[in-house]
Amino acid sequence: MSSTHTVRWGILATGAFTKDLLVDPATRDVSDIKHTVVAAASSSSADRAKEFLRDTKCPSSAVAYGSYAELVADKNVDIIYVATPHSHHYQNTMLCLEAGKHVLCEKAFTVNAAQAKKLVELAKKKNLFLMEAVWTRYFPLSIEIRKMIESGELGTVHRVIADLSFNEEVETTWGTQHRMVNMDLAGGALLDLGIYSLTWVFQCLYHTLPPSARRAPKVVSSIEKYARTGADEKTSMLLTFPSAPSDPTNSHTAHGIALTNLRVATDVDGHGSTNPAIRIQGTKGEIMVDHPAYRPTRYAVVMKGEGTGRREVVHEIPGGHGMFWEADEAGRCVRDGKLESEGLGWEESVVIMETMDEVRRQGGVKYPEKIETLDYPVEL
Repeated sequence: MSSTHTVRWGILATGAFTKDLLVDPATRDVSDIKHTVVAAASSSSADRAKEFLRDTKCPSSAVAYGSYAELVADKNVDIIYVATPHSHHYQNTMLCLEAGKHVLCEKAFTVNAAQAKKLVELAKKKNLFLMEAVWTRYFPLSIEIRKMIESGELGTVHRVIADLSFNEEVETTWGTQHRMVNMDLAGGALLDLGIYSLTWVFQCLYHTLPPSARRAPKVVSSIEKYARTGADEKTSMLLTFPSAPSDPTNSHTAHGIALTNLRVATDVDGHGSTNPAIRIQGTKGEIMVDHPAYRPTRYAVVMKGEGTGRREVVHEIPGGHGMFWEADEAGRCVRDGKLESEGLGWEESVVIMETMDEVRRQGGVKYPEKIETLDYPVEL
């Protein structure tokens, strides 16, 4: 029996991810890897970091730092989880990589594709692991669905429709300073919610192709801006991929329709009455995935033909939020000396960022220069 590898995490900012690190791996039938938190940092004070470590029930030996620079200098940290707003990802991840630390950075990876490319370039140069934390990709449910597409069970997959939207009174709920609508924090529906709609489109129509067949999609999109800040509040994307998964003729394109909105909801009543959130449509059948797109636990399969019925599949999430699966993947990659994850490699993260760049270009959404810049370091 192989020994269990312990991954020593440093936490840069806060989030639900930390609690998931501390869930017993045995609850998800994992025995080859486990996680511990050895340090956390707050940009405001060590006391705030100490409070976070206490509230999340991290080991008493975990060190609290009052600056990110102190965290990245800690020799006991193997990998750092970056949980700051999108606007800060580039600067924070550069700091970690320059200090020689492996990084798991929250999605959206950066503000633009040029920043993502610079991070990849530095990680490659320094021989460090770097991964965008798109946790949904590592759910057993997502892996299972990708395998069904790759096997040809659905036939040629021609279309994927994915939506993640929430019905809010934007003016009263978020005003102008909340990260969801604040342009200084790269606010808006696209980078915060639309990334999940794009995740389903890309993992079904791009990732399921052989690497040599993967090509960036053509993009047609429409954006409505939030009048008070200029952030996108309503974004609809039509992506045309040059090749369709499991196409024996290699003659078809595939369409991905990715939707996000701050004023209407995917799940109107909060009880799943308007499911599915994602439809994956092939010539032999269809998969329908329930809301929410970021944390689904149920899907249904309906095959073409009379009397085939509807097959329901449930994947409960054991003992946590579900972020431990991406942590397991990152930990294994670090253990095995890999620089990127096969579940979401650097190239695909960059293509998704390029797609969002084009959507923003078409909609006239540009963030402040200080968060779009490639300069480093820049104080935000």
